[in-house]
Amino acid sequence: MTQSHRLVAACLLLCLAVTAEAAVIYRWVDKQGRTHFGDVVPAEYRGAARALDDHAPTPTPEEQGRAIDRATRDKERAAAALPASPARVAASAPASRASSPVTSRRPLYAPTDKTDCDTWRLLYAESLDCFAPYRTARGATKAEAYEHCTPVSEPPVSCGRNAQ
Repeated sequence: MTQSHRLVAACLLLCLAVTAEAAVIYRWVDKQGRTHFGDVVPAEYRGAARALDDHAPTPTPEEQGRAIDRATRDKERAAAALPASPARVAASAPASRASSPVTSRRPLYAPTDKTDCDTWRLLYAESLDCFAPYRTARGATKAEAYEHCTPVSEPPVSCGRNAQ
């Protein structure tokens, strides 16, 4: 074998060794209730640590059926909670803007494909107002915001971008 063949063979063996040493990642919960992830588990938590699978689990047909049933019930509840008209939602909006920023009112519900454009815009504005006090200087959103605010996506393009 020539020296270049030996070099290529050595590189291939090194690559195989590196991929063979891929670490298994474990998850465990400490005495304070904090969840940890790592490839090295402290001795006291080795019995409780679980190896994480790198593939996402596939739900069983039974789990899929339960999820569909739950989604249907949630949609029915959301539809029942819809206000009678966009004017009714708008009438309650000034009171929410007068309250303190941290207690901003979350939108009553998330819009669906049946929500009219005016209501969607109002819900989107309420969502932005609610999340505003929880934004950091770098533009991130604090996790606690999701306890107080309902995220609402921008109205669809079919509603127009500047029609407010």
